[in-house]
Amino acid sequence: MNSPFTTLELQQIAEQVATLSQSIGAWMKIQTIHEEQADMKTYNNLVTFVDKESEARFVEGLKLIVPQAGFIAEEGTGEPSASGLNWVIDPLDGTTNFVHGVPIWCTSVALCQDHIPLVGVIFDPNINELYVASIGNGATLNGKPITVSTVSPLDKALLATGFPYDDFGREDKYFQLLKDLTHETRGMRRLGSAALDMAWTACGRLEGFYEYGLNPWDIAAGAVIIREAKGIVTTFHGGDDPIFGEDLICTNPLIYEELKAVIERYF
Repeated sequence: MNSPFTTLELQQIAEQVATLSQSIGAWMKIQTIHEEQADMKTYNNLVTFVDKESEARFVEGLKLIVPQAGFIAEEGTGEPSASGLNWVIDPLDGTTNFVHGVPIWCTSVALCQDHIPLVGVIFDPNINELYVASIGNGATLNGKPITVSTVSPLDKALLATGFPYDDFGREDKYFQLLKDLTHETRGMRRLGSAALDMAWTACGRLEGFYEYGLNPWDIAAGAVIIREAKGIVTTFHGGDDPIFGEDLICTNPLIYEELKAVIERYF
C-alpha cells in the first residue's frame, strides 16, 4: 500500500482528528433527543439532528486537516474523491442507543486510501475514552498504548456481535451461530455500536467481534485501531478487505482461527 503520507504525518493527522472528535463529542453529549424527534431512514435505522449536525461539523473540520480528501459519510455530507483518499465518517455510531438514553455510542472517523484505513479515531464522550491509531504508530487509549488481549482458547473468550437492522436474509443461520458461540465461549455481548465493539476488542476488554451487514463508516476507524493494537481484522472467510465487504471478524491472534472455523459452519 502506497500511503501519500509519512508515518509522522499520519500521527499528526490523527492528533488533529482526535482534538476535533473530542470537541464535537462534547457538544453531542449535552444534546437531548426524544424518540419522537428521530426520523427513520429505513426500517429500524434512526437518524437525528445530532447525527446530521455532528457530521457537518466533522466535514468542516476535516477539510482543514487534509483538504484534498473526499468524504464517505453516513448521512451523505460531502463527496468521495476520485483519488481514493477519503474521510470515512460515522458521526454517531449507536444512534438507537443515543435516542433511548443508553450511554453506549461514539464518534468514528477514519482516513482511508482506497480500501485501506490509514488513521482511525473513536471517541466515547460518555466515559471520555479516546482511541487513536495510525499506520506505523500503534494504538492508544487516552494516550496510553493498547494491545488486544492474550486470552485463549475460544472457550475462555468474551465476544461481541450485532444484528443487522434491515438484512434478515441470513437470520436463521446467524442465530444458530450465536447459539453455538454462546455455548462455546465465555459469553456474548451486544452493545449496539460496532465502533465501540471494535475499540473494546483493541484494548482487550473483548477477545473478538463479528457481524455482517455493516457499512464502511461503522468499521473503518476500528479496523486500523485493532490492527495497530496487534489484532486481526478480516472478512468471515479471511479476506483482507472487510471494510467495503459484507462481513467482519476482528480478534486477538490467538482465537482467530477458532472463531473463523465456527463462523464458517454457517457462512
